[in-house]
Amino acid sequence: MSLQEKIHLFDVKDFDATVDNKPVSIYTLDSGNGLIMQVTNFGGRVVSLWAPDKNGEYEDVVLGYESIDRYLNNTGERFLGTVVGRYANRIANGKFDIDGVTYTLPQNNGPNCLHGGLKGVDSVVWDVDNVSKNEIELSYISPDGDEGFPGTLNIKMIYTLTPDNEFKITYEATTDKPTHVNFSHHSYFNLKGEGNGTAMDSILTINADRTIPIDEVCIPIGEMPSVEGTPFDFRTPTVIGERIDNDDLQLKNGAGYDHSWVINKKTEKDTEWAATVYEPNSRRVMEVWTDQPGIQFYSSNWFDGKTKGKYGKTHNIRESIALEVQKFPDTPNQPNFPSSRLNPGEVYTQTCIYKFKVK
Repeated sequence: MSLQEKIHLFDVKDFDATVDNKPVSIYTLDSGNGLIMQVTNFGGRVVSLWAPDKNGEYEDVVLGYESIDRYLNNTGERFLGTVVGRYANRIANGKFDIDGVTYTLPQNNGPNCLHGGLKGVDSVVWDVDNVSKNEIELSYISPDGDEGFPGTLNIKMIYTLTPDNEFKITYEATTDKPTHVNFSHHSYFNLKGEGNGTAMDSILTINADRTIPIDEVCIPIGEMPSVEGTPFDFRTPTVIGERIDNDDLQLKNGAGYDHSWVINKKTEKDTEWAATVYEPNSRRVMEVWTDQPGIQFYSSNWFDGKTKGKYGKTHNIRESIALEVQKFPDTPNQPNFPSSRLNPGEVYTQTCIYKFKVK
């Protein structure tokens, strides 16, 4: 049986649309070594990602929908498989200052601006500049004032499936005014396959000695304490759900895990290992590599089982996880965090890698 017969590929006709006067489609990428991914240029969404298990059996390990209509008329989770920005994560009170000027953003998450506002880069049609068997190049120009952010931002994003079964994402951006930039990728992963049960029995390792505590509206309180002796210590392989319901203020504030960890980086710019997820039954492994300082781990605390995914199975609470590499939350308002400011003449760059293996 060929690989194409072991997996389900969505038809182009299910994603053929015009949105904001721009064409939308779906594209299929192949690592050539057992990894197959489908991507739509609406929000740069990963629609499906097929990976083998210990027996060579395939499952689609990301959550998604089966048609562009469901992404456009979404009543479930907005950020399934998409790029998020212009500023991933939360900005307190939807405001920040640059050089004495206050910029006001949409408050779309309580008092905060989350993932770029009401219409971030997840909700626009990206231009498809080039497609090959294993790579797609996307670009988008975010105008000055877009969702309140200053500066015209020219963004380039490349998705590559490598022969080592890496899903590699690279970002570049330039601006014509000082601004803040922080992109991230927001696939929800379940290494058992979408809708195939809890992700809380998967085993997680995070290469971080410190975490970033948050207040009751999920904004950092400005500290970076040790994870030692807390439910946030994933320095050794730990079952995700083992401590998620502990009597812990931070877990209450996040309704589970919805926090950033400070990656143990050896250098500021190199791409280094950040985390590993292992699913014991299938023996699928996913490693996360990045050049960013932080990784946000979200345990899908707000899924309610009312939405069905692309294969008719429900999206239930804690049946997937997001591992989003990025700068720290609310950095524009946190002077002790590494800066997210981008000035004219500078180039924002980022690399994120999700590497798939079988143990």
